[in-house]
Amino acid sequence: MIDPNGVCGSVQYPDEDQVYVVLEGTGSVKYGDAIVSLKKEDYLYIPSTIAHALSNTSDMPLTVIIMGFRTKGFEETQPPPQPLKANIEDVPTTMVSGHPDSTRYRLLMGDVDSKRDRIAAGRVLTSLFLMEIAPGGTNFPHHHEREEEIYLVLSGHGEMVAGSGMEGIAGRHPAKAGDAYFFRLNCTVGYYSAANVKSRILAVRSWYPGMVQIGAEH
Repeated sequence: MIDPNGVCGSVQYPDEDQVYVVLEGTGSVKYGDAIVSLKKEDYLYIPSTIAHALSNTSDMPLTVIIMGFRTKGFEETQPPPQPLKANIEDVPTTMVSGHPDSTRYRLLMGDVDSKRDRIAAGRVLTSLFLMEIAPGGTNFPHHHEREEEIYLVLSGHGEMVAGSGMEGIAGRHPAKAGDAYFFRLNCTVGYYSAANVKSRILAVRSWYPGMVQIGAEH
């Protein structure tokens, strides 16, 4: 969180790509020599080669989620010719094959080869997406053999599923807005929205070190 009219110093992390997601407020990022404006639910990819500085240009606090992805050992890529930014609300909802009708997805960002996501940029990141889960709905329990995942409940409440692999024991834990869960690779992950409320969950998935496979489905 950045105070009203606050400014962060310029930073650059040679072995870390970053993604910003604005939860509240307005501001800007100095992205190399460019200035990129930010508003609520904007998200921005920042490659490791770009110096950047975040500023709050308003009289209200600016709240931004900053995700870092360690790139050491991953294939180097050229930075995009211009900043890659979009807004969550501008990304249409869609169904994803193999998942229940009660969950709609906004496919925000994928890896550099992605054809389905609004932004294709990640080296370590494989998927950044927003789930909108209907009252009483679910994105039923599943697991990922090569990737780690984080869920952040933005609104609503329900039960988060977390546990061993698909053949193991999974617990159901109360989850409300502001709760975040980390899921290691091959961990059961899922969510059941409460019967009387729609839930919105921001999720990010990334390769576990040493598990990346060229052309792999995820």
